[in-house]
Amino acid sequence: MNQLDKKSQAWSALFSEPMSDLVKRYTASVFFDKRLWEADITGSLAHAEMLAAQSIISEADHASIRHGMATIRSEIESGAFEWKLDLEDVHLNIEARLTQLVGDAGKRLHTGRSRNDQVATDVRLWLRGEMDAIQGLLAELQRSLLSVAEKHADVILPGFTHLQVAQPVSFGHHMLAYVEMFARDAQRMKDVRKRVNYLPLGSAALAGTTYPLDRERVAKTLGMVDERGQACVCQNSLDAVSDRDFAIEFTAAASLIMVHISRLSEELIVWMSQNFAFIKIADRFTTGSSIMPQKKNPDVPELARGKTGRVVGHLMGLITLMKGQPLAYNKDNQEDKEPLFDTVDTLKDTLRIFAEMMGGQLQADGSRAGGITVNAEAMERAALRGYATATDLADYLVKKGLPFRDAHEVVAHAVKFASERGMDLTDLPLDTFQSFHKSVDKDVYEVLSLRGSLNARNTLGGTASAQVRQQISRHQLRLSST
Repeated sequence: MNQLDKKSQAWSALFSEPMSDLVKRYTASVFFDKRLWEADITGSLAHAEMLAAQSIISEADHASIRHGMATIRSEIESGAFEWKLDLEDVHLNIEARLTQLVGDAGKRLHTGRSRNDQVATDVRLWLRGEMDAIQGLLAELQRSLLSVAEKHADVILPGFTHLQVAQPVSFGHHMLAYVEMFARDAQRMKDVRKRVNYLPLGSAALAGTTYPLDRERVAKTLGMVDERGQACVCQNSLDAVSDRDFAIEFTAAASLIMVHISRLSEELIVWMSQNFAFIKIADRFTTGSSIMPQKKNPDVPELARGKTGRVVGHLMGLITLMKGQPLAYNKDNQEDKEPLFDTVDTLKDTLRIFAEMMGGQLQADGSRAGGITVNAEAMERAALRGYATATDLADYLVKKGLPFRDAHEVVAHAVKFASERGMDLTDLPLDTFQSFHKSVDKDVYEVLSLRGSLNARNTLGGTASAQVRQQISRHQLRLSST
């Protein structure tokens, strides 16, 4: 039996008694870090190729390692691989099986490296791939939101500040606000990926190694290069094995994405309520009540709002994990994986379901089968209830020559007058307007209309339908290249 298969661990020659079963269960990570298996094999093959190129191991050993790793890959993919708690983690499990398959060549694979730099490399490789997938999901969510915005560029929604009706906006414009958020999120992910994509391997336990490793070669083999194709290699061995900034940065970026999802969720929940009735969410994203048959509950947005706290909690956990650690590697760092893994899983699932819920299922012809249904009439009625065009009246008076602060005061009196009588501003007779200021003329009614207010804001970034359509085209062009 290979020594790594014994109940006493790989370092057992130093110890007089085996690890207790309780400690073994407490310290083992194999049943959650085994998801790193593909990254572990990929990193090991790159390391082995370099060892052979540097004549540190023979070509025969290199060939045996490649053959053994191919067998292990096949076993893991088929479910035939036996993961053993006694072997503690994904790395020792794969190394033990490799040694079973190819003998001494498997033992030589670990030359010039430690589990400390090995795990740091594996996590970076794994996270890089997950971040690429997240970038794709962010793009798909943006496309979904753009499809909603394009259909509803002319729909009037009451814009709120302090959750009070403020000014009319296009519903498409409102959707584009979230496109902007998720576009920034994608930029952040791209930026963080640059710092994830650095190679720790070859730093060994903490001080480097006496073997003539070619770390740049390994980095290039693994695609750990910058925009110019230059190898990205961690330059300090102590920092390389103990750094988890990249995981914290990723989780911070993920937290911000979830915060944006949560803000959207809050609006969907409010809009779906009977008091607003602005939208309906497709039945496949809602649930009913076990006691109240009339209920349709927005479970997906509510759960996403709740899961945001979970991801933000993981960020706090990772920061706290690192705050007191001296250099270099410490066993504490094993606790980085579960929060990181859960953050990735939660974020990917949330982005995937929101892309479908907002834009609907993508059909073969490129169209989308509804996710949310917009009640344009309810939105417009709500916009009429809060004197949403009062600012337009102030702007009208400014154009007549009043200083804005004076115009603001005149409009405040007009709104008070209308409110006390249960009237909208557009219901006031012209002579009433002129009693507040003589410069008001009959053209004021077009200014005070919701549509007039909307289309008057035809400046870059404004809510006019023409601006909304320009922004939709800009985002569609941007996303067509991703």
